[in-house]
Parts: sequence; structure tokens; C-alpha cells
Amino acid sequence: MKRGVPKRGPERSGLAGIALAAALTLGGVATAFGAPFPEQRKADHWVKDFRFSTGETLPVRLHYTTLGTPHRNAQGEIDNAVLALHGTTGTGKSFLNTGLGPELFGEGAPLDARKYFVILPDGIGRGGSTKPSDGLRARFPRYGYGDVVEGQHRVVAEALGIRHLRLVLGTSMGGMQAWIWGERYPEMMDLIMPVASQPIPVSGRNALWRRLLIEGIRTDPDWKNGEYTTQPQNFGHILPIFNIMTESVLGQQKLAPTRGAADALYDKLIASYENKADANDWMYWFDSSYDYDPFADLGRITAKVLAVNFADDELNPPQLDVMNAALAKVKDGRFVLVPTSTETHGHQSLRFANLWKGYLAEFLAHPTEATEAQSSAERLDSSARR
Repeated sequence: MKRGVPKRGPERSGLAGIALAAALTLGGVATAFGAPFPEQRKADHWVKDFRFSTGETLPVRLHYTTLGTPHRNAQGEIDNAVLALHGTTGTGKSFLNTGLGPELFGEGAPLDARKYFVILPDGIGRGGSTKPSDGLRARFPRYGYGDVVEGQHRVVAEALGIRHLRLVLGTSMGGMQAWIWGERYPEMMDLIMPVASQPIPVSGRNALWRRLLIEGIRTDPDWKNGEYTTQPQNFGHILPIFNIMTESVLGQQKLAPTRGAADALYDKLIASYENKADANDWMYWFDSSYDYDPFADLGRITAKVLAVNFADDELNPPQLDVMNAALAKVKDGRFVLVPTSTETHGHQSLRFANLWKGYLAEFLAHPTEATEAQSSAERLDSSARR
């Protein structure tokens, strides 16, 4: 196994002020889109009898966006496809946010849409894909990450006819699902890059705050077993827990340096969710991690892996000391821990590709390269734990 950090570090730029406030808007969902990328298209793939892991079946719409043009090799197979998987509260179009899209898919970017065919699916339960708020509400089948990955695979294999991917890239929940992709379809991709994730079950503080949000919805008298006609009254008041957990401590202190500023920020966060969030959808989103446990099967991954985390990420804290053990199980895996700085935003650092796109570019160019016997990433990981 080769482990190391690419030679070229992430590019940096000032991200304070407006950008930091943007990171605290609706759950990380993209709020600003630039000009369309080359051949930007959206489509739906219908599966009339999608079988969930619970055994229930349902007609399911799988929505997705694509960028660029498929290139076919001498055998007529698409050979330039990249799959990008979004986070818990996002959609495929979250990758078109101004902090991600131009940095990843713009001209000269690592995944330049003039060169790659980029697939941006909406996971089951989100965006244009079938979700509880479409009508079934709390009668919607319970789904897990495995079901979401199955839907993504249906888009890639059935809707687009792609047999092999150059890269599976995922952020947050998408990073977690990238690990699953590597285990379920080990011969289907060359490279896997999970960003802001850990390949262990959701547990400890990460599980506790999710349970808090779920129970806050279920125990709200206005929830009415999911059959509400207006959003439960208390629902919006608990949603800022998402922002509190995903933005860095330093970032939140900058935004709320006094008690008064903290109160004002809380009110602003509540207002940002108004008429933009559905209680049943949110409850299902945060419950869907219940089946996530890739650690035991990491040895099944044959693709080359570059995992990138952030030292100030409270959802994937380096103090848990899991990444080196996890990557030791992968045949060809490397780990980068981006250190805390004035430019990072905790878990929300994933939304600012300038912090990590340098690693992506190097990974695409030199996927087998390991630069040091003990990488600087490992030293950062050890330092962060002390």
C-alpha cells in the first residue's frame, strides 16, 4: 500500500466574511450558480419497481445532472466519466455552487467539463429524486445509504450505459457513499476520493446530534405522524444544530463574538430555513446513515483511494484516530488531513474546493505516487490527536 500526500498543496484565497456566511446558509445547499457548464443537462431515470433494503418496492424517479460530453474508446465504451456525490442536505447541483463548480469543472480545473463527462445525481430522498415530501410523507420506505448508492448505480449503469468510471468523488455523505461504491463495485472505477468522511459507523457525537434532530421532529406535536399540512412549529428552531455542528469553532466565534451576536445569528439561521425545509425529508436524511458501516470490507476496494479530511471537522474529528487504520486495509490508499487555518470552515470546508482541489489534481495526474515514507498528512494527523 502506498501512502503519502501529493506534492502540490491546496490553493488558498481569502474566504472570510461573505463566504463564511454563505457556509452557514441552508444546510450547505448550493445557493448561487454561475453560468452553465459545457453541455450541462438534466434528466430523470425512472425505476418502476425499485426495491429498498427493507423489501418494500416503489416507483422511483432518479434525477441527475450531467456536464460535458461522453468520450468513447475504441470499444465504444465511455471512458471519461466522473461521478460526484453530494452531502446529506444537498443535491447534485450543490456541486455547481460558486465555491465548487468553477473550481472543479471550469476551464483548466481538475475536472474540466470540456474533458470529463461529469455525473451529478440527486440521491433518493432529495432534490428532483423521489422523496417523502412528494406525497408519501412518513409512509415512505425507510432508506439507507445502501439504497441511495443503488439508485446512483442505476443512473450510471442503466440511464447512461457507463461500465467504468474514471473517478468517484464524494463530499460528506457523498464521501461515505464513495467508500460503499468502492466495496460494492470494486472493478467499476479507477480512483476514489472521499472528502470529509470516515469509513466507520456513525456513532458517538455524530450519532447523538443526528438523533437529537430526528427526535426533535418526531416529538413535535405539530408533526402529526408526518401528516402535517404546515411545517411543525418547532422544526425550524432545531435546524441550526446542523450549522453549529458543521461550521468550525473559529468561524462561529468570528460570526458571533458576543452573546448578542450569537442570538442574532441564531435568529438569522432560523429565518434562512423558512419555507425551504421539509420536516419529513430532513428526518429521513439524517436517519439514512443507520446502515453505514464500510470498515470491515475496505479490503474489497481495488481502486486507488485518496481520502481528504479537515483538522477542524467536528463530524469527522481526527482525535478518533481511525483513518490510518482504515487506509491500512485498502490496497492502495492515501490520507490527507488539511490543517486548521483562517481559510478552513470545519466540515463545511468541503464547500470550498480551493482548499482541496490541488490534491484532486495531483491524484488525477499521479494516482500511484507516494512522496514520503511517513507522509506529512500522517504527521498532521498524529499532531492533531495530541
